Amino acid sequence: QVRLVESGGGLAQAGGSLRLSCAASGDFISINNMGWYRQAPGKQRDLVAAITSGGSTNYADSVKGRFTISRDNAKNTVYLQMNSLKSEDTGLYYCNADGINSWHMTFISWGQGTQVTVSS
Repeated sequence: QVRLVESGGGLAQAGGSLRLSCAASGDFISINNMGWYRQAPGKQRDLVAAITSGGSTNYADSVKGRFTISRDNAKNTVYLQMNSLKSEDTGLYYCNADGINSWHMTFISWGQGTQVTVSS
């Protein structure tokens, strides 16, 4: 079982910053992609940003230039630095990871979610 534990959510004012962290632990050999998804009330869960094991990144158009995803492979941790926050960034942020588990099978895991609320 691969567990993802997020931290760093909370309340911020518009224009402010927050940093999310997500640490992976459990029975795995390697982690390939890690990413952050956002789900606003009544809406579907959408990709915010993703990063490969080699450091290639992908962002939703709505966060380009404001959010930065990074990872520390030695710590199996992914980060999301969120700057210039807007009210529309409000939502439940989920960490996601995929890779190979200890039984040499692919896995996809999700964190429990961390709430980000941006007040205008």
